[in-house]
Amino acid sequence: MGQQRDDSIGADDTRLRGDASLLTLGEGRTPLIRSRFIGPQAGLPELYFKLETVNPTGSYKDRFAAAAINAMIRDGATRVIGSSSGNAGAALAAYSAAAGFDCEIAVVMDAPESKLKQMQAYGARLTKIDGFGSDADVTQRTMEFLRQLGGLPGAALQITAYRYCPVGMAGVEAISHELVEQASVAGRRFQHVFVCAGGGGLGLAVARGFASAVQRQALDRSPQIHCVQPAGNDTIAGALRGGESTARACRSTTAISGLQVANVIDGDDLIAACRTSGGTGFLVTDQRVYELQRMLARHEGIYCEPAAAVGLAGALQAVDEGRVDRDATVACLITGAGFKDQASIDRMVADQECPLLTLEQFQSKSRD
Repeated sequence: MGQQRDDSIGADDTRLRGDASLLTLGEGRTPLIRSRFIGPQAGLPELYFKLETVNPTGSYKDRFAAAAINAMIRDGATRVIGSSSGNAGAALAAYSAAAGFDCEIAVVMDAPESKLKQMQAYGARLTKIDGFGSDADVTQRTMEFLRQLGGLPGAALQITAYRYCPVGMAGVEAISHELVEQASVAGRRFQHVFVCAGGGGLGLAVARGFASAVQRQALDRSPQIHCVQPAGNDTIAGALRGGESTARACRSTTAISGLQVANVIDGDDLIAACRTSGGTGFLVTDQRVYELQRMLARHEGIYCEPAAAVGLAGALQAVDEGRVDRDATVACLITGAGFKDQASIDRMVADQECPLLTLEQFQSKSRD
């Protein structure tokens, strides 16, 4: 379509509408951007990125928080109990602040400092649990305790998983509804959608969102939903790819923040949903994820955290393996912004410097 093409498909100022009493920070209606470099270089000209990075706190988790906190407002609850590696905690903390709620978050051991500080900036109280997120037993026992806290009067457990919070997760299904609308505006239909997975809630929300679009006849069939995980946290993708019907707990060794989820959580349901759509699972290395995080910044102008590049890693692997036709229309979810994980950005720019020069030195250098 050339340089005159509008690469922001269906991105407009539309926000949550209807009930004026709804609490919103402007979440949703995120842009869909066509790849200018990575896709064409891979021989995949119809590769698109759904930029969830532009949500109010920098990730798709704002969709969950908006639905969850509004449900609490309706129910008269005012104390948020949650768990997070960072993004869900930041979203819940922000929407809690807007609602005037108390917010307490249990965070995983390896949560990036930048994410912790974002949660604290919104006023959330944090507790880091030893082994939480990496050890399946510790994680399970922590979740059970959080469930007890969430059952106290005036409290509500808010965890981004259908197993715990189906009302909040229903808000995430809007991603699929937007993709249907945005593709339609461009005269296209997605054949494949690649989604990163930790506990599996995001992928399940995407699959359910497309299934509901088919049910209401906005689509004739769902795209294939593919689950992509770091090889060091293979709870879902390996089982899905291997033809198994159940996910499996693991000892998480990946360094990819946000995807260090050792337990099954929504994994069984995600396997079933992906398989129904015709999708499969992909496992990618941490190093490949970091490479693509850098490529997204350098060649697409997309500043994202490592987890947000995981879906893209799966898509490129699928093309290389011949599992996706090169003329297919493919979407990858870019789930969180680069400021979420400062350590990964430091690694990305470690070979660069910003020297302090006099004006004369700068003039001389620039003339060389």
